[in-house]
Amino acid sequence: MKINIYYGGRGLIDDPTLYVINKMQKVFEELNVNVERINIFEQKNKIATLPQTLKDADGIVLATTVEWYGIGGYMQQFLDACWLYGDKSKISGLYMQPLVMSTTYGEKEGMLTLSNAWEILGGIPLSGIYGYVDDLISFEMNEDYSNLIEKKAENTYRAIAQRLTELPTSNQAVKKSVLRTKGIELTPQESEQLSKYASNDTYVKKQKEDIQELTSIFKDMMNKQEVSDGTEYIHELMEAYTPETDFRAVYKFVISDKKKPLIVDIGEDGLECYYGNLEDVDVVAKTTPEVFENIIQGRITFQRAFMAGDMTAKGNFKLLRMLDVVFPFGE
Repeated sequence: MKINIYYGGRGLIDDPTLYVINKMQKVFEELNVNVERINIFEQKNKIATLPQTLKDADGIVLATTVEWYGIGGYMQQFLDACWLYGDKSKISGLYMQPLVMSTTYGEKEGMLTLSNAWEILGGIPLSGIYGYVDDLISFEMNEDYSNLIEKKAENTYRAIAQRLTELPTSNQAVKKSVLRTKGIELTPQESEQLSKYASNDTYVKKQKEDIQELTSIFKDMMNKQEVSDGTEYIHELMEAYTPETDFRAVYKFVISDKKKPLIVDIGEDGLECYYGNLEDVDVVAKTTPEVFENIIQGRITFQRAFMAGDMTAKGNFKLLRMLDVVFPFGE
């Protein structure tokens, strides 16, 4: 018999889940069980491939710690990977014991989350272990707690060895009738190959670059006519312009997806706006079409966009603050 223990905590020395895992592992090994322990935080860049380790297991333990809320990101990512890349035919006959210890609140909810998730995946959840630990030393020294953990481990061994049958649950019915994975049906071999690709940082990076390149090409095709006209935003700027006495400034807005920057020249003769190249300016601002659209629609101000990091700027920052005075779009 082989049992895999998947630990979804952060590996902190005072994590009570580690103590419980060690006690259970010792019991399993005394019962001649082959135990493989997988610390998910050590495999965080390869979580997509971890469902492959389920293949030769007769049962598993999903162990995690509630430190502030929920089962934690590592365990959630592992369950996501099981749903996306796991061999459902293997999971359907796989026993799982949830183990959730808490240093705050929510250990029972965490255990139910693991049980429900495993049922929806098609597996068989067993009676779990959950508890709240305020003082780790006192917890470890308590003989009754130690005996209880050992009994739970023995019961898990018996359930897996005897292949106990569980009554059907509504989660299994929901999975069959509602939670149907959309898209292409993959074989176990294809799922395994896909999980390897998903965990390959170089492959994923190349795919993202290709997608960004294609997106840029399509955006350029869609905006080609708009950019060539050289009139976008100019009408709105001219209409909103409110002159200030003795105020002079030249702004250059570098808007992504635009071939040329937008020049806003406030001089003695009034306002002049055009798309072109001009080096001698007071302020250079960089942003996206979405942010600039929000500004001219009055949803946000120039200053708010700058403070939020949605727009970067260099030059005379006093003149940057004046943009909301001479262009009061929100009023």
